[in-house]
Amino acid sequence: MHNPMFDEKGRVWFTSRVGPPANPDFCKKGSDHPSAKLFPVEQSNRHVSVYEPKSGKITLIRTCFPTHHLVFAEDANNTLWTSAGGPGSGVIGWLNRKMFDETGDEVKSQGWTALILDTNGNGKRDEYVEPDQPIDPTRDKRVVAAFYGIGVNPADGTVWGTVLGFPGYVIRLTPGPNPPATALAEVFEPPMPGYGPRGIDIDRNGVVWTPLSSGHMASFDRRKCKGSLNGPNATGKHCPEGWTLYPFPGPQLQNVTESGSAEASYYTWVDQHDTFGLGKNVPIATGNANESLLALVNGTFVNLRVPYPMGFYTKWVDGRIDDPNAGWKGKGLWATYSTRTPFHVEGGKGTTSKVVHFQLRPDPLAQR
Repeated sequence: MHNPMFDEKGRVWFTSRVGPPANPDFCKKGSDHPSAKLFPVEQSNRHVSVYEPKSGKITLIRTCFPTHHLVFAEDANNTLWTSAGGPGSGVIGWLNRKMFDETGDEVKSQGWTALILDTNGNGKRDEYVEPDQPIDPTRDKRVVAAFYGIGVNPADGTVWGTVLGFPGYVIRLTPGPNPPATALAEVFEPPMPGYGPRGIDIDRNGVVWTPLSSGHMASFDRRKCKGSLNGPNATGKHCPEGWTLYPFPGPQLQNVTESGSAEASYYTWVDQHDTFGLGKNVPIATGNANESLLALVNGTFVNLRVPYPMGFYTKWVDGRIDDPNAGWKGKGLWATYSTRTPFHVEGGKGTTSKVVHFQLRPDPLAQR
């Protein structure tokens, strides 16, 4: 299982392996499934499951598309979007959770799409050339990419993801009225010295936040783009002005190809609703080499270090308001020691993982 997500009913959703990689027939060529007709998928190595705490029931959902991280959209269908993880599939998939809850039909409730760039610039999806073919001025172009981190823009419902690698990309997907046939993608490459985006989140204004392997926190604001966002030149390098890079705390690397921190952050989460106390829309990165959480407030990092036990290493963080009338005492952040080697944490052999609750006092002497 990977990266749990709560829904509004208190159920926990996971990406998890529920069957062998070889896909069922409804995913493949010859199927009448709307997504398979357009882009059949032969295998998927991880799928979806949901756990109901009250009953203890676990429901397994076989998806045609591979999954890794997952996120809910704020739409009428409570759509569950999933990333694919590493390279390979070239599709992004989703589950219509409203339909699944009503019918239990995992086949009809799921869908997926290839990633198509509008390289002919007409604003809609058309026939396309394959990734190994040159751009055709009369057609669009398919790209082979797999979302790693994934987020949904609450401002317009577009789906964003990161693509690992050098230099890597962020991708914006506009689903359209019939996503298997209408979804269009845009790719944006971080400018040097930035490269290698990882986990992603989005603030309420639609600004994307991601840590970079170059040792930066990066924001990308599509509204700052000056040139055309489609057409034959919109293949990644066309909006450097949309990016802002913030070097993480820690030893700074300096050479001809990179200048950032030695920090190797895994994921960024945006505190959209001020569940911690530093303000709304504050991005918080996992400070994996700082043994901390790194919150970016007005361009300056606030280092929320865990001093004891040494070895705090988290891969995710989330916020929760338990009592909106209790001030700082009624809210906070939650994270875990997520290392695969807990025996390297202070305490040594036999040490287990831990949950950490972060709360922000208004002043050092504020009483609990």
